[in-house]
Amino acid sequence: MDYTDFLKSKIYTQSSIGKNISEKEINPTLFPFQRIITAWAIKKGRAAIFLDTGLGKTFIQLEWARLLGENTLIIAPLSVARQTTREAKKLKIDINYIRKQDDVNKMLSITNYEMIEHFDFNTFGAVVLDESSILKAIGSKTRKKITALCKNIKYRLCCTATPAPNDYTELGNHVEFLGICKASEMLAMFFINANKEHTFNINDKIYRKKGSNKGGQEWRLKHHAEKPFFRWLASWAFALIKPSDLGFNDDGFILPPLNIYPHFVQIDYEPKDELFFTHIKGIKNAADIRRQTINDRIRILKQIIDNDQWIIWTGLTAESKAITKLIPKAVEVKGDDSIEYKTKTFEDFQDGKCQILITKPRIGGFGMNFQNAHKMIFFGLNYSWEQFYQCLRREWRYMQKYPVDAHIILSNIEISIYREIMRKDAQAKRLRNLLIKQIENYEKDEIEMRQSTTNNYSENTVSGDNWIAMQGDSCELLKKIDTGSIDLSIYSPPFADLFTYTDSGRDLGNCRDWDEFFKHYAFIIQEVLRVTKSGRLTCVHTSDIPAIAQKDGYIGIRNFPGEVIKAHEREGWVFNGRAFIQKNPQAQAIRTHSKALLFAQLRRDSVDSRPALIDQILLFKKSGDNEVSVEPVKNGELDNETWIKWAHGIWTGISETDTLQYSHARGEEDEKHICPLQLATIERCIKLYSNPGEKILTPFGGIGSEGYQAVKYNRQAILIELKEEYFKVLIKNMQKVESEIKTLSLF
Repeated sequence: MDYTDFLKSKIYTQSSIGKNISEKEINPTLFPFQRIITAWAIKKGRAAIFLDTGLGKTFIQLEWARLLGENTLIIAPLSVARQTTREAKKLKIDINYIRKQDDVNKMLSITNYEMIEHFDFNTFGAVVLDESSILKAIGSKTRKKITALCKNIKYRLCCTATPAPNDYTELGNHVEFLGICKASEMLAMFFINANKEHTFNINDKIYRKKGSNKGGQEWRLKHHAEKPFFRWLASWAFALIKPSDLGFNDDGFILPPLNIYPHFVQIDYEPKDELFFTHIKGIKNAADIRRQTINDRIRILKQIIDNDQWIIWTGLTAESKAITKLIPKAVEVKGDDSIEYKTKTFEDFQDGKCQILITKPRIGGFGMNFQNAHKMIFFGLNYSWEQFYQCLRREWRYMQKYPVDAHIILSNIEISIYREIMRKDAQAKRLRNLLIKQIENYEKDEIEMRQSTTNNYSENTVSGDNWIAMQGDSCELLKKIDTGSIDLSIYSPPFADLFTYTDSGRDLGNCRDWDEFFKHYAFIIQEVLRVTKSGRLTCVHTSDIPAIAQKDGYIGIRNFPGEVIKAHEREGWVFNGRAFIQKNPQAQAIRTHSKALLFAQLRRDSVDSRPALIDQILLFKKSGDNEVSVEPVKNGELDNETWIKWAHGIWTGISETDTLQYSHARGEEDEKHICPLQLATIERCIKLYSNPGEKILTPFGGIGSEGYQAVKYNRQAILIELKEEYFKVLIKNMQKVESEIKTLSLF
């Protein structure tokens, strides 16, 4: 594989395993934008359709199943399955609503999430999860079971409303079900554990995991990962809020006004075991407040209800019982009602046979089409914005003819819940627009089957007395250096750490795993070998790397130097030795926050304590004797005492702060500070393994440390650096050392 092909292989996209069909094969009942999405999803084979409510997810999934021609099972919420069968009739698609494997008698079947244990999934060639966002709510055990049952099914489709892009839990559920990767792998590639307070910052695009994690976890998208993440997302998911997001006319898909009316009942609440109320404390306390305020809230409800059709969303059984008793003509749908009763009641409401429907969000709040009504009441709220939003969208959908009125009845002490829901709603609107904006161009590439390429790449060259600096990709620029022209190379390769410093695929650090890293690194090792004179050395700075459970699957240490040695030997270098650089464990503990180096861990359980990670300089030699035309390295700059210290194998006396100033080199989007090599370490490599006047190469120039020392000690420097911010600082440092030498020569 040549380097261009390798760069293409590094692009984070999901390959297609489906079938090519033309839009003409798709039922003309579908709108043009729906046909495009359907064709794309069939081509992908495994995909997610994130379309806002009312944009036709049901039509798309039915056509996806029909045109794939596989024995297909659609899994849907209880309230949605019957509705899907009615939609199928509009497309003249024959679908069977079933509850067990023995009922399968057609190519296309639909069942409920509650029935999955009654099926043999080995008999299906395709599966659809309708309202797939429900994966978050059905419990991890059931979610894992669905994923496991479907893991051998070739074609998989998820359909749900556009997710809030800060909800990485939902995205993680989808990638695991689709077999794209594990949720933990997605986090390791694109996200960073922020470990901050639970506040939202739209500029930082913070992604959270809510729930019972110890201490809580908060993730945000790495700054440099933004473009790769949305490109990757677009390769398996299609997100749309309105047809114009794809360049189509919005006629028929313009939402009517939504009016939200909060009503606060003034009450005197007496909490148990407290002198006075301060704030709502948890789910149990919130439920207790709702129970004690039912009668007060019902007084408001009686004033609101008129002769139109209404949905009343409740959260407690006591609430629905009280309202049903108050309004005899209201019909309630409960969780323990039969499937047949639930289905008939929902259909009666849709047909206008029922004026007032009382139910809970988890029963009727997902997937149902209730555009026949345009008024609803939330008889209380919890902190779930998604439930609130989904309930709104049962009526506030495309094809709704009237403004939708949503009344929220709360006690005055629940105003914090209302404010939190409204805050989340505003946040979600901003983020959804951001998601669509970010993903739009990549989706167009996907539709037209265009291959995204590495972009924003440019080269630049600046030179001075005894140095030349090139900005660009080392794999490309090393080719411009003459074979056998370099006397010594010194550098520290970037460790595999995705999107820390750039978003470029040319960045050696931007590799998803060690296998990809060392494939990339091999191109550089080969070129450095070619340009090095026979018999001369390369000095590679490395260190062991902590293994992280989220990324590596365990906590421990990875032997990075050992893998670097193997990589060089594969390309023809001879391993010639190494030097260890003494480190201060306390300074390292402060810098890295590693608990393994803390006094507290030593006293708590020293089994999890470890020594400081020690830097290593690995020495590799190019086969063959030192060229006859080149003067041997005689080390005229070293006395015997210095040689004894430096030949010891453990280099002491090197200060960890003995580096060039690097704070100005850090870009605003960088996730970590650059870590330049200590100047004293570079000095030892230069004086031990090169003569004055010889050429010193660094393929990872950083801020110019190796070149700075090379020129300082009367050598010639060749530096290559990819990142523009670093290159600018590199040039300043090279010009600085050049000026210092000229000043010294005057005296």
